Amino acid sequence: MNYIEHIGKYFIMLTQVFKRPQKGRVFYEALMKEIEELGLKSLGIVMFIPFFIGGVIALQTALNLESPFIPDSLIGFAAKRSIILEFAPTFCSIILAGKVGSYITSSIGAMRVTEQIDALEVMGINSLNYLVLPKVISTVFFYPFLILLAMILGIFGGWVAGVLSGLFAGVDYVEGLQTTFNPFLITYAMIKTLVFAFLIATVPSYHGYYVKGGSIAVGKASTQAVVWTIILIVIANYFLTQMLLT
Repeated sequence: MNYIEHIGKYFIMLTQVFKRPQKGRVFYEALMKEIEELGLKSLGIVMFIPFFIGGVIALQTALNLESPFIPDSLIGFAAKRSIILEFAPTFCSIILAGKVGSYITSSIGAMRVTEQIDALEVMGINSLNYLVLPKVISTVFFYPFLILLAMILGIFGGWVAGVLSGLFAGVDYVEGLQTTFNPFLITYAMIKTLVFAFLIATVPSYHGYYVKGGSIAVGKASTQAVVWTIILIVIANYFLTQMLLT
């Protein structure tokens, strides 16, 4: 199957996903489960990595500012821009693509190879709507909160790194954070996050739903899903940056 056929099949899948759920209560229970699996269980990695990466960004910026004519407040300004514009929305989404994408593909793929999806279809249930829509809603609505948390922890990690290392003063770092703040940067980051979250939910679902074979095929599909999700995130990041910041 060539790429054009995959793209067409992907969009056909989406037309089935975004239909009205057949049973509201069942859908609500599935949604709550996906929020826990895809969102709440991702809090740990989203809290841990941004904190230390923010510290690394601040330290590297401080170590590269050798001129005495450059104020230390520039460290906070550079860390703020780097974290809000690129690290939090893009890098964290790539991390989540690996963690969440593999889970989505393997869980749906396991249902496919054990014929559970076929059983849903026999019972007259729209399996794509039942399996994929809760994942899409939970990621699209919950991931912006994770990315905002990543921004806060990343910036805080930069401040902690400066205070502990003594390379710059916390007051100067905070001054840099307050310098020429543009609220649109947050809007830009949230728009990217929503697009990335949609890709993280749907691309692995596609690979898992249409997998053929046994457990080995599910493993290969999980790897392919993560790779293609990351590739699409990087491509989408380029075009979104072109459209929103130029």
